[in-house]
Amino acid sequence: MSKRILFFLFFILFSGMSLAQNFNDALRVGVPGLGMNARALGMGNSYLALSDDGSASFFNPAGLGLVKRLEFMGGLDISSFNNITTFFGNQTKSNASQTLLNNASFAFPIPTVRGSLVFGLAYNSQKDLIGSNQFDGFNPGTNSKIQSLLDTDIPYDLFLTDDDGNTIINGRLNQSGNMLNSGSINSWTLTGAIEVYKNLFVGANLSILSGNYSSDFDYYEDDSKNNYQGITAPGYTKTTDFRSFYLKNLLKWDLEGWNAKIGFLYQFNNFGRFGATIQFPKLFTIKEKFIVEGSSEFANWSTSLDSEDYSDEVKYNIRTPFEVSGGFSVNLQGLILSGQLNYINYTELEFTDAEGLTPTYISDQNKRIKSLLRQTINYNLGAEYTIPNIGLRIRGGYIFQKSPFENDDSEFDKKYFTGGIGFLADGVIGIDLGYAYGWWKDIGDNYGSNLSRTFQDIKYHKFIITTTYRF
Repeated sequence: MSKRILFFLFFILFSGMSLAQNFNDALRVGVPGLGMNARALGMGNSYLALSDDGSASFFNPAGLGLVKRLEFMGGLDISSFNNITTFFGNQTKSNASQTLLNNASFAFPIPTVRGSLVFGLAYNSQKDLIGSNQFDGFNPGTNSKIQSLLDTDIPYDLFLTDDDGNTIINGRLNQSGNMLNSGSINSWTLTGAIEVYKNLFVGANLSILSGNYSSDFDYYEDDSKNNYQGITAPGYTKTTDFRSFYLKNLLKWDLEGWNAKIGFLYQFNNFGRFGATIQFPKLFTIKEKFIVEGSSEFANWSTSLDSEDYSDEVKYNIRTPFEVSGGFSVNLQGLILSGQLNYINYTELEFTDAEGLTPTYISDQNKRIKSLLRQTINYNLGAEYTIPNIGLRIRGGYIFQKSPFENDDSEFDKKYFTGGIGFLADGVIGIDLGYAYGWWKDIGDNYGSNLSRTFQDIKYHKFIITTTYRF
């Protein structure tokens, strides 16, 4: 096996501050995002049984049947990811932010003798992929990333081993790093909805998916306590007094795919609604490019890797699970209350049709997904109150997303408080603002298991503004 392929297998297993890069790859596209509508976000995304505007293409396609006038909707969102990382007793803060055009949609009601028939075309940013992590601390253990890479040629090429692949470096190094992630998953969606019986709406959509993702991870190991003053690579006197080791992993994705969803909605006159959806598995094709750079520094000399030897491109598919959701809403004289449940079986995540990786390797990773992930039930709660004679709407909500890992404690579950306001002028022009504050914990291993581990306290902010015009 070539050193390029061998290093790639190591790269996807142990890089990226994760328990296993392959699981993160699958979960990155498999875990739902927070959507693209300010009103929905303000109500905790508990919008399955409401969905009476262009955002029905994302939440419940059947809700599009409630649109009575030609409608245009557009919006922006701003996301901020903040991470306080504890690493061998030291705390380090990091953050990432991103602004996106998250929605542009049209709804076209077709005149009918009875009932309704509505079509919609929408561009939606379904999920942002931002993230950050920064850490710095002295690891007193007898382990290092240099040692974990001895099965590759990297330490040898950086003169950190002898000709037989042995190294005198056995830990006791200061370890630091920083990671910055960016990107989004987007969709072009064609939706249709019809009132098949009085107050019973059925809808379906088809989405073409696209997006990108970038992860830039710089990692350092430094001999801050001068433990390695001798010659690192016997026969090469210039390797006297090892100072530092540096490794960069740059991962880039171009993704495309498709998915479909069907929805149902029943309206109990003006009192309440019940909705349900089935989202069929999304199929993503990932074109992945990884670039690896590295260097070592000694007292009077330094050297670098030839990145061509450790960089490559691969291609593979990821299939996400079915998602089944159901929800309700009630209208109590201007106060709307809503709730919904969402079922996802993450063990159904699957890698397929890989180019550049062996079928055996892909099969092994799919088995590990089934053994480490689990079924989850997420829930959303929301409320909206319209102030009489003003048209001002005040909203609040809560979002709960259970961790997909089998043995995770509740502190790894994602929780969000949401809120927002909206104003609809004469039933024609609407402006809505929505905000979500999320918090959860995470861990990451630079290599091995609990040898060089970060403990992360994450705070997330999302702000959405949506405008609506009804002709």
